[in-house]
Amino acid sequence: GKGTRLRPLTYSTPKHLIPVANREILSYVLLQIADAGIRDVGIIISPDSGDRIRESLGRGEAWGLNLDYIVQEVPGGLAHAVKMSRAFLGDSDFLMFLGDNLIEGGVTPLLEGFAAVRPQGLVLLRAVADPRRFGVAELDVDGRVMRLVEKPKQPKSNLALVGAYVFTRDIHEAIDQIGPSWRGELEITDAIQKLLDMGKTVISHELKGWWLDTGTRDDILEANRVLLETSGQRREGMGIAGIAKCDVGVSDDVSRVGCEIIEPVSIARGCTLQDCCIGPHVSLGPGVMVTDAS
Repeated sequence: GKGTRLRPLTYSTPKHLIPVANREILSYVLLQIADAGIRDVGIIISPDSGDRIRESLGRGEAWGLNLDYIVQEVPGGLAHAVKMSRAFLGDSDFLMFLGDNLIEGGVTPLLEGFAAVRPQGLVLLRAVADPRRFGVAELDVDGRVMRLVEKPKQPKSNLALVGAYVFTRDIHEAIDQIGPSWRGELEITDAIQKLLDMGKTVISHELKGWWLDTGTRDDILEANRVLLETSGQRREGMGIAGIAKCDVGVSDDVSRVGCEIIEPVSIARGCTLQDCCIGPHVSLGPGVMVTDAS
């Protein structure tokens, strides 16, 4: 996508590389993948922004990952992205994680739930106030997915699809049997529904913590607030809690004269602060100067 809802930021920076709490959004996603024990990661990139993402992430050494880059020439949908990754994935089970979604507790619980049951698919769900805006899952009493409906006018459930899934190789056969939606894209919801139509089992995992879909300005500000507040907290058995290790605090080389700092903040190296009040929930990137301001 083009990140149109985040313009003008996305004129110069791919959405997934916008810094939140002084780390790129995609960095948090990779941290959670690494924390779950996954090491081989394929990143779907577009011809427009792919070079910037390659330059930023490299081969994945910073996260202990082995990154491969897969070019999706046209924005053909999420199921199309899986189709483009067929050679990379082979016959392996795999986690699919949207690169602009931040979720509390990481993806380790998904992989554990998948391993315990061995279904053909697992979807991450979260209760939302207005399910009409999302893909919605209808479940049976055991938590198995019975039906998926994209943006229903009269939803039978308030459980929205969050951007994380686990699949076996059966998803490839399902994708081969679907056609483009009214948007002209191969939808992952249609592919999962096809799995169900084929008699396969799809289970769910309900996210109880927060979910941040960083698609708008307000989403970015909320993500910044949440990450600053929860950074450094760890919950037993939850992997990277809050979400990850963002850089909270004030760098040692920051110049401060007559300033009040109200935590939590993230103030990067080389900043100059004079006669100002900073915080709470403020991130300043490297080399920023703030004078006579709040």
